[in-house]
Amino acid sequence: MPFYHKLGIFPHKRHTVFRQPNGKLYHEQLFGTVGFDGMSVLMYHINPPTIVKEVKGQKDIAPFVALEKNMIARSLKGYEVPAVDDYLDSRVPVLVNSDCYIELASPKKSMTDYFYKNADADEVIFIHRGEGTLKTQLGNIDFSYGDYLVVPRGMIYQMHFKDEDNKLFIVQSFSPVYTPKRYRNWFGQLLEHSPYCERDIRPPHVLEPIEEIGDFLIRIKKQDVLYDYIYGTHPFDIVGWDGYNYPYAFSIHDFEPITGRVHLPPPIHQTFETAGFVMCSFVPRLYDYHPDSIPAPYNHSNIDSDEVLYYVDGDFMSRNNIEKGQITVHPAGIPHGPHPGAYERSIGKTETLELAVMVDTFKPLKLTKAAMDMQDPEYVKSWMQH
Repeated sequence: MPFYHKLGIFPHKRHTVFRQPNGKLYHEQLFGTVGFDGMSVLMYHINPPTIVKEVKGQKDIAPFVALEKNMIARSLKGYEVPAVDDYLDSRVPVLVNSDCYIELASPKKSMTDYFYKNADADEVIFIHRGEGTLKTQLGNIDFSYGDYLVVPRGMIYQMHFKDEDNKLFIVQSFSPVYTPKRYRNWFGQLLEHSPYCERDIRPPHVLEPIEEIGDFLIRIKKQDVLYDYIYGTHPFDIVGWDGYNYPYAFSIHDFEPITGRVHLPPPIHQTFETAGFVMCSFVPRLYDYHPDSIPAPYNHSNIDSDEVLYYVDGDFMSRNNIEKGQITVHPAGIPHGPHPGAYERSIGKTETLELAVMVDTFKPLKLTKAAMDMQDPEYVKSWMQH
């Protein structure tokens, strides 16, 4: 995160004596990235965070890639992903490369029997349907429809849902997720022309240290293998922390759109950036206000990136026959643009009420078997004039 935050109690100076009421030392842990050069937080545990009692087993969870190379525009019916009780079992990778995994999930049950740590990737979890609480080592964050939950790699967490009706769009990033550089000044503060600011970012707000000794199942993902670790102490035994590397929520409804007299390109919608892809938010906004403007996007070629759009809600004006949860994939190297009739019917329109999430990757995406099973084979021909 680009700004400092703190919660709970901690000593005046780093790496100094900090005792519990019973006289025992609290146990300091540096939680950092990029060696000792990236963002970090200092955590203070009641018990050592290192007590492993057993490693019970492991399971390969690598995505099953069905199509290594793709040069065809595709549409996936994302809402066809079945509802599954378990959170981890519900996650279905559909598009993958060496920089990111794009997943769909429809979990029914909260995580009450285990904790999860993704040691491979930062996670951006978009809440399409459902509400609840993200519980983490660093505290709790309430979430609801439209929230992005950004969870740094290595953070232990649980998802607690209010009910069983949940739809998630998840992106695993194998490089850190940041706010876009052009939105920040050289101190890291979000600038006045940024479409959101620090006030919109919701870090953990409730810290509930749990001092328990026992057997605690932590499921850890590393190199696409899921390991079952039994730790001897509760992972949420942190009494305080401070720093920059923490989970947070940001609502797509708090993204303030940038508009102009004529149609502006997709980077105005950018919300997050990584070394291998960017994420954008399409939100309700006024259309372009030049008297002769054409609000629909012009035809364009993705020469250097694959474009993925996840449709959330509303009427997406450049596409015909779009449903909630639908995913379109437009691979690099071929042009795409508005569907037949969309260009003309956009003229004179004053606003759009669409909601969508876009992922533009700099390396080609591979399609998993799940993606191939839910695709519309006729989509590639949907620009034919009728």
